[in-house]
Amino acid sequence: MLTLHRPLANDAASVVVDGGHVLALGPYEELRAEHEERARVREWDGALVTGRFEPDAVRLLETLYWPDPREADELGLDPLDAGSVPMTDARWGASARRGLQRMLGRGVTSVAGPFTRVPVERAVRRSGVLVADGPPILIPGARADFTVLDGDGSCVVTVVEGRLVYRRA
Repeated sequence: MLTLHRPLANDAASVVVDGGHVLALGPYEELRAEHEERARVREWDGALVTGRFEPDAVRLLETLYWPDPREADELGLDPLDAGSVPMTDARWGASARRGLQRMLGRGVTSVAGPFTRVPVERAVRRSGVLVADGPPILIPGARADFTVLDGDGSCVVTVVEGRLVYRRA
């Protein structure tokens, strides 16, 4: 299924996604004329840009504990040094998933690795976030990894491999 992502703040940077890959980039009107019959149109209030890269992901996911909201009364919601709480494999995995959710909420679609903790590596792999040396490239044929940012630079939408993985409420 084709999806045409139209950022309302910047018509020149629309993208057509086919499955998990970029099919075409260009001005919205041109892409709509070519793909309207087959594409679902999604409009976003912001500017479409390549996904963000997190070079510090190993430290963020393998040395910090991202508390569960049910622990907020005791631990708060900000990440803590992992040595301050007893860590099991299950806790490492859950913490990594919460850390990744926060990254996706900032428009991160790729992270530096490698990860040495098996539960963390598994969480990263399952998230679909790309482990890479740098930010993704948004060109036809590449993975459809991008974000839409509003005027102040905060994330409106994150798409990883063509899947909508974060959407601001």
